[in-house]
Amino acid sequence: MRFHDLRHPDTMGSEEIVGFLTHLATNEQVSASTQNQAASALSFLYRDVLGREPHIGRSIPRARRPRHLPVVLTRTEAAVVLSQLRGPVRLAALLMYGSGLRLLETLRLRVKDVDFRTRQLVIRRPKGNRDRVTMLPNAAEQSLRERFESNRRLWRSDLEDGAGWVELPHAFARKSPNAGREWTWQWVFPATRRYRDEETGQTRRHHLHESAVQRRVGQAVRRSGINKRATCHTFRHSFATHLLEDGYDIRTIQELLGHKSVKTTMKYTHVLNRGGLGVRSPADALPDLKDPRSVGAG
Repeated sequence: MRFHDLRHPDTMGSEEIVGFLTHLATNEQVSASTQNQAASALSFLYRDVLGREPHIGRSIPRARRPRHLPVVLTRTEAAVVLSQLRGPVRLAALLMYGSGLRLLETLRLRVKDVDFRTRQLVIRRPKGNRDRVTMLPNAAEQSLRERFESNRRLWRSDLEDGAGWVELPHAFARKSPNAGREWTWQWVFPATRRYRDEETGQTRRHHLHESAVQRRVGQAVRRSGINKRATCHTFRHSFATHLLEDGYDIRTIQELLGHKSVKTTMKYTHVLNRGGLGVRSPADALPDLKDPRSVGAG
């Protein structure tokens, strides 16, 4: 409204919307996500509030989405950050680094998703809704077994109090409504507090909130003195990069990360210490030529 001299939105249409979005990209030089958010907000306003369908079209100059290389910790840095963490947050961070999990994938793990016999984790309903399997690190096994024992005591205590419920996927909740109190469906990282679900009347536990883990990891990074903008997702970036350093096939890493396209996984080749795409420079294979006089003039 301010951009169009305080005209009311109902007196404007597609032409004015396109003009404003173009202004954001060309004059304000906003990020791509900011322009997309503005376009979505205007679409909602016209479609759901004013009852008109705006025809924005595809000819709008789009703000460029910058290409950023992922932040990656060295192995030593990852170990230092992990040493600053305690309890379930440390275990969650260890799984993010050791198994390549996203933060929410880690916190949404259930008891049935952990297989100690085959040493693997099943990641269900991840980003993109493509279930996958990844490894269970040896370094996390003992802590995970201890967490299961403490969780089992907590679950039994909840059952005695008439609670013990967890949220189920909607389709399965209809098929097997009592499964929400079974041990196999309990969270690996349960929250410390219970809540009452208004729809069902059940007293439940949610999984540990992601903000609690993000805050603790951020504090650990600052205490470690690492001069990198590292977050929970940095552990996943480090997982992929260190596997590439160890010579593992990029297709295998793609499957472990759950990337739909190998192009997404290829970004980690650009952060290896061996240069672009992990290729060794031919200059490094030259014979030792410390004295230029030994090869003659010219």
